[in-house]
Amino acid sequence: MDVERVTGELYALRPSEFTAARDAYVAEARRAKDKAAARAIAALRRPPLAVWAANLPARERPEEAARFLALGEVLREAHRTLDGERLREAGRQRHRLVAALVRTAAALAEEAGHPVSDPVLGEVEQILHAVLARPEVAGPWAKGRLTTLPETAVGFPAVPP
Repeated sequence: MDVERVTGELYALRPSEFTAARDAYVAEARRAKDKAAARAIAALRRPPLAVWAANLPARERPEEAARFLALGEVLREAHRTLDGERLREAGRQRHRLVAALVRTAAALAEEAGHPVSDPVLGEVEQILHAVLARPEVAGPWAKGRLTTLPETAVGFPAVPP
């Protein structure tokens, strides 16, 4: 069984569909006597609603996601070099892009038949700020496979000047 393909399929599902589909894949892997796949798939965790919604733009709008990830690199580099002008410009872009991606996530969630509330969208915004600040969050998000709500990013603590 192709665990990578199954993982992609599972994280594309609405949260309410995740567990049943995961368990069906685990059973299928066990029937095929593929113990490694069964363990790997069973270890996958259903993302919270906000994480699922935050993953949607990365999965469905890869061009927008790529621009967003590039902005994260610019912001981290500007913090590293203490480049005030780049920080100001990238900060303005950050506010625009985060707001745009939150709106995109809300629209995509609604299209998927699972509209999200304002508090959930607030969590989506926090996730997107963490994506910009922390490469270890950006990597899974870029694949649409972020699984947990990351710690709130305040500034760029992981980027030493």
